[in-house]
Amino acid sequence: MQPEDLTRLFVERANAKDAEGLALLYEEDAVMAYPPGSRTVGRAAIEKLWAELLPRMPRFEPEPPLPTLISGDLALTATPPKDGAGARAQVVRRQPDGTWLRVLDQPEFSRGPAADRP
Repeated sequence: MQPEDLTRLFVERANAKDAEGLALLYEEDAVMAYPPGSRTVGRAAIEKLWAELLPRMPRFEPEPPLPTLISGDLALTATPPKDGAGARAQVVRRQPDGTWLRVLDQPEFSRGPAADRP
C-alpha cells in the first residue's frame, strides 16, 4: 500500500458508512482537526465521531491526490477539494508491516480572515 491509497480507502469506507473501517486508517494516538475548530484525539474517539457523522453525510467523491512527499517512514498526503476551497492534508507513517496509517489529519482548512490581513 502507498500513502496516497489511504485517501481512496477513506472514500470507500465513508461511502459504506463504515466508522470502524475509517478509524482503522489511523494510528492509535492519531489527531484529527475535526470538527472545525476542535481536535479529535485517538482512534477510539475518531471512530465515535465518524459513527455519529456518517449517517447524516452525503456520498464522498474521490479527489485526485497532490504529489506525496515522503521522508523515510513519514509522508505528507494532500488533496484539493473539488469545490476549490481550501485543502486537505494528512501526515502518515509507515507501519512495521509496510502499510501506512494517518498520524495527523487536517480534513478541511482554508484561508481564514486573519490570513487576509497584511
